[in-house]
Amino acid sequence: MNHGKEILTKVKEKVGLGSTAETGKGKSKISKHVTHGYHTAEGKSAHPMEDYVFAEFKQVEDNELGLFAIFDGHVSQEVPDYLRSHLFNNILKEPDFWNETENAVRRAYRITDDKILEKSAELGKGGSTAVTAILINCEKLVVANLGDSRAVICQNGKAKQLSVDHEPDSERKAIEDRGGFVTKFPGDVARVDGQLAVARAFGDKTMKDHLSSEPHVTVEMINDDTEFAILASDGIWHVMNNQEAVDCIKNVKEAREAAKALIEEALKRNSTDDISVIVVRFH
Repeated sequence: MNHGKEILTKVKEKVGLGSTAETGKGKSKISKHVTHGYHTAEGKSAHPMEDYVFAEFKQVEDNELGLFAIFDGHVSQEVPDYLRSHLFNNILKEPDFWNETENAVRRAYRITDDKILEKSAELGKGGSTAVTAILINCEKLVVANLGDSRAVICQNGKAKQLSVDHEPDSERKAIEDRGGFVTKFPGDVARVDGQLAVARAFGDKTMKDHLSSEPHVTVEMINDDTEFAILASDGIWHVMNNQEAVDCIKNVKEAREAAKALIEEALKRNSTDDISVIVVRFH
């Protein structure tokens, strides 16, 4: 057991042409090998940064939780910012969190979405995707997601995707059954009602009748073969597949440097979107 001080640094550092990135790192108190690091980069679009990151280890009674999330807003900074402040609190408030973790996560996602819709006068009509990962005592990883931010783990050098990309094309029937439609016009990306490139999200009050806010939830036990996990917004996945992302950083031992290296590779591959990456190393 290592009860050394947790290193938590949150720095705004200059990257590229005057744009600011958020970066930070931390480590587990119960296993000296488990560390996390994150890094962000603002995209080349005209709007301000809409990605929000949450990453920290938290002591809850006799347990340690690693709480990691990426929220990728659309037409909104308010909704992802609200999620960063409230979603994990809502999950941990669920009375059956420890016994029925997956159900607790599902219910908290629903409660949080209801609250965002209730507060639309103040939070606006935009929305956000989410990918969350809760590491329980460095042994069990509970991943949930809405939208197209993604969670991938590396086991013995091989990438394994833990989340599901909620794309309009793959959920076309459900969207149409709810009275919506999917079209690629204008452009070449399938969009719900011609507007939104994901089939599930938080918020989006004006489109909610046609969107789902039911998360995909999965549990992964961490064993000796599990090397690291990546959580990243779609700015990464537009330009590389899971295995390419894993290969890019498998030899970068420091988690924050790995997150940064992944972003640098995506930028080399001309990703223009906001990009956020969290890397959690298990060995």
